Formats: sequence, structure tokens, C-alpha cells
Amino acid sequence: MAQKQALTPELLWTIGRVGLDDVSPDGKFAVYGVQRYDVQANKGSRVLYLVEVKTGITRALTDPDETSSDAEFRPDGKKIGFLRGGKMYEVNVEGSSMTGVVSELEINGFHYSPDGKSILFAQDVKLDQNTADRYPDLPKASGRISDGLFYRHWKSWHDYAYSNVFYVGYSEGKFSGSPVNIQGGERFDSPLAPDGGMEQITWSPDNRWIIYTCRKLNGTAEAQSTNSDLYAYEIASGKTLNFTQLNPGYDRDPVFSPDGKFLIWTSMAKGGYEADRPRLMMLNLMTQQTEELSAGWTYEVNHPVWSADGKSIYFLSSENFTNQVYELRVQDKKIRRITDGVHDFTTVELAGNELVATRVSMTAPAEVYAVDPTSGAIRQLSFVTDNPWKNVVKSKVERRTVKTFDGKDMNVWVMLPPDFDPKKKYPAIVYCQGGPQSALSQFFSYRWNLSLMAAQGYVVVAPCRRGMPGSGQAWNDAILGKWGDAMKDYLSATDAIAKEPFVDATRIGAVGASFGGYAVYWLAGNHQKRFKTFISHCGLFNLESFYGTTEEVWFPQNDFEGAYWQTPVPKMYQTDSPHRYVQNWDTPILVIHNELDFRVPFSEGMQAFQAAQLKGIPSRLLTFPDEGHWVTKPQNSLLWQHEFFGWLEKYLK
Repeated sequence: MAQKQALTPELLWTIGRVGLDDVSPDGKFAVYGVQRYDVQANKGSRVLYLVEVKTGITRALTDPDETSSDAEFRPDGKKIGFLRGGKMYEVNVEGSSMTGVVSELEINGFHYSPDGKSILFAQDVKLDQNTADRYPDLPKASGRISDGLFYRHWKSWHDYAYSNVFYVGYSEGKFSGSPVNIQGGERFDSPLAPDGGMEQITWSPDNRWIIYTCRKLNGTAEAQSTNSDLYAYEIASGKTLNFTQLNPGYDRDPVFSPDGKFLIWTSMAKGGYEADRPRLMMLNLMTQQTEELSAGWTYEVNHPVWSADGKSIYFLSSENFTNQVYELRVQDKKIRRITDGVHDFTTVELAGNELVATRVSMTAPAEVYAVDPTSGAIRQLSFVTDNPWKNVVKSKVERRTVKTFDGKDMNVWVMLPPDFDPKKKYPAIVYCQGGPQSALSQFFSYRWNLSLMAAQGYVVVAPCRRGMPGSGQAWNDAILGKWGDAMKDYLSATDAIAKEPFVDATRIGAVGASFGGYAVYWLAGNHQKRFKTFISHCGLFNLESFYGTTEEVWFPQNDFEGAYWQTPVPKMYQTDSPHRYVQNWDTPILVIHNELDFRVPFSEGMQAFQAAQLKGIPSRLLTFPDEGHWVTKPQNSLLWQHEFFGWLEKYLK
């Protein structure tokens, strides 16, 4: 038997990262990718694998030295298309011979048409002038000229190009004819930047329509709006219709019923609210009537998938702070929970009479499973992470209920160290989730990994404070304009864990990123000696400067309930901004902030570190000039973890 191992940052980076790409039209096969990293080379590659759903027999499809992604079965099921280096390739399902590149065009994603005679794809099109275009006599000038907002987004400056949707003929494994830009060179992105994918674009089953998701605004107007719509382009006429013109919030992820008579999608009702509850909407294409199928359902609907007979829709939702698979019957709109357990399902696809999904938990990385939609029974199909994960000494997750400051019940995850001894006293870490309206469910991260924290000998406390999906829309919305209430939730959870006999109440730290980093800064000025140290990654420090420098202005406009120059000034700027409590700072703090973070700009971390230094507080600043809101490069991530755990070791042990 292999020797049991403790989980370390280095060991975590040896684990393959599994993601489901597609399922064959007959449901017989699924294709998934495995991303592996070479830390010394500071890069990774992704290999595609084909698994037979009934037997679990698996084989590799692509070269391990190259990165292959966005795999999709051809409608006849004989080939699988995928992207490599921005170009489209195909590989045979039977046998492993690659048929080579389909087109030399560099594209962002693609879909085969249902009849297999065309392909739609997204491609960047340069439509704006850069400085060199404006001033050809100044070829070495580095200046950027902007006439509106959204001149930078997440971690990239605007490159004068826009992702447009095209379609082109396809025959014998090659593009045929000239591609048609169905957006006509519009200065709008589809899919939505930065994280929208090809799930936002689809063909109709009769090949007549292409439906694409787009927010037809740019510059300052786009920076203030979440109003994306579903646009229907008719191939024959070249005309475009807006199917969701009346809804002011996000509309995205369109999916046609198998017979093509209905279109479903996810929709947010409130404009400017990026974390509103995703509803399931349906358009009857025969009557042109739209209705909400999820009316009365207080939880969100994500990743909708039609059943083969078109009578049901499967989807994912976070109820009681785990993401499970559900079924909605179209006729009577009854919703039934299919799966259960302390884990998250993260993707789901139809595979004949079964579903294929990926599943994770705080103590298990992603693998692919088959799910029986009738009984909820599951079968594991991939075993990528068995080596070394099976030999890792596991932490234990417990669910607790804690009363908040105002008497509400709050779910709290508690992660206990491996080989936990209740007679011992352990230091503790309060984990503050980002978002702010993102679920703290059974996620598995390769950096903010709670199992890894527990493996270093800490009790990890993860409160599902107000503002998070998982307890209904009211709990999710309770944070708007009142971020300070969520901070009091953290204090309630900290006081509860401090009473546990196995926790050393004199050795508790608080850590978090983004909104979690904001929480750390706020707690630093309001904790009344509860914490011994803090770590904030890319956190908001000064709400006024954040409003004036972030790119997605709709977020603070909604959450802060307006701009800081309004009369009267919204309450949050006066009571909930961490910089207003720096006079109370007295505790060691590690500040981490990345220079390409345009969502929470670098100046927020600079201000916090400068305040700590000028107050004489033990503090350190860790910065990455080549990272955005997240740390993605292998060696940067390991440096991050070494500094993170080194700081905790110094002040909690």
C-alpha cells in the first residue's frame, strides 16, 4: 500500500484538473480535458480524453505536449472538433488519428450546425484605431487614447478588437466558402467578456437561426450596464431580432428544445445587479409568448439542459450551500431535486437516458460522473486524481449552524485537520469568501484550498454569511447597501468557534480575497482583539477610490446604492469603508495585490499597506506584476502559497 501523505502546495500542483467538454449525440461517449502543470517550466497543457459512458473505458485523444480545449462532437458523432493554439482541429472518435486543422483562422470558439454543413465561430475583429493608426509618424509611441470607460477590463487593456460571431460552410473536415459576420462588424462582444463562452451562442435545430448573447453597448454605457440580450440571426434573410428586449438585466445561455419549438435561457430581472437570481425563462416560438418556468423558486437556475423528450429540463442550483442537480417538468413546472450529499456538481450534460456531470467537494478535486436522473445514483467515470489524491490524508468537513448578531441561522463549514484530536488545541483560520454574492459551497480550489489550510494544522471556519446563494434570494440580497451586516456575521462565527474546546481562541486569523479581502480590512479595524493576524488578497480598502477606478461600474453603483458624490451620500461610504477604521488597526497584516487587477485596482492594496506601515504595524506587501484578480501561473501560485502559509506560521503558531 502507498504511504499516506500530507497535502502540500507542491503536491496540489501535481493533481490533474478535470473539466467536462461534451457528450456525443447518441449519449455513448463523453469527452473531458485534463489540465496538468509543469512547475519548473511554469506552464501547463490540457489533454482530451474519450470515455465510454456505460463501461468507463477511457483513452487519450490528443497530444500531452499541447493544450487542447473546447471539444465538441460533430453531429454525426464520428469526429470531435477542438481548439489548439486558436485554430480548429478534428480527431476521429474511432481510432486516434488526428485529421488535422480544419481552418487556419484563429478563433475563440465554435459550434457545428445540426445538419453538419456549417460551423459558427467567434473571432476577434479589429474595429477601432490604435495610436499607431492615428499617428503613423509616431510608431514607437506607447500612449493609449480613450474616449470612454471600459478602456480596460479585468486584467486586459482594450485591444481595439471585438469578438464577433461568424458562420461558414463546412465540408470534408474543412471550412468552405467565405465566412459571414452575422454582427456586421459591430463594436460589441459576443460571447460576453471576460468569462463568457460558447454556451452563450447556439444554432436552432432546423439550422435556420443563430442565437447569440450580446450587450450592445460600449464605452461608458457598457461599464454601467448588465443588459445583455439574446439576438436571433436568420441565415436566409440576414435579419436579426432581439428576443429579450424588455428585460433590463442579463439574458444568456440559450438552449433550444429538441424539436426546436421552445427556447430557454437564464435571465436576471434587475438591471445592473450582476448577482441577481438567475431565472429560467422560456420562449414559445409558435406563439411568441415568454414565461418564467422557475417562478416561485427562490434559488438560482444554472446550466439548463433539455431532456431527450423535451418534457423536462435539468439544471444546477445551490440549495443549503451545496450545488445539486435538479429536474423541472415543463408541463406543470414542478421542480425535483435529483442529487444530494456534501459536494458540488459543477457541470451537467445529457447522455441518452443518463446525465454526465463533474463533481467536487472541499475534500475532493473534480472528476466526471454518470448520474441516473430518476434515482440520483451516480457512477464515477474518471479517476484522474486518484494518484496522488487517494494517498492524501484527508481533512474532515462538518456543517454547523450559528446564530447571527440579529438572530438568524447561518450555515458555517468547519474543516478539521487530518488526524484531528478533539483533546488538542488548534489555531484557527476564518475564511472570508469573495463575491460578494458568490456561493460558499463545496468548492475545490487549487490556491484557496481549505483542505490545504487544514492540512497545515488549522481549524478552518468558512461562514456562509448573508449575501451568498444557498439560502434563498432574500439571504442573497440582504447585503445590498449593507456590507457591514455581513461583517458582523463573521464576528458571530468567530465568537462561536472560539468557544470550541479544541480551538485556541488566542490564535485565530482571518483571510480572504476580493470581497473577502475587503472583509479582512474591515475586521482589522473592528475586531476588538479577536484576531491575531490578517491576510488580504486583492481586497477593497477605500470604497470611494474603488468606485472611481474599477471598470465594471454597475457593481458599486448597485451594491453601494450610488456614487460617493451624490446628495445625500450613500450610507456605505460613511459606515462600511475599511479605510474609515484604520485608526483602530493594531494587528499584523499581509497584503497581497496584483498589478493587472482592474476589477479591484492595485491602488487599494497600496493604500492598505501604506496605512499599516505608517502606523507601525508588522506588515508585508506581496505583488505580482503579471497577474490579474487571480494568481494563475504555477510558480507565482506556489510563491503565493509559501508567503501565505509562512505568514500564518509566524503569527498563529
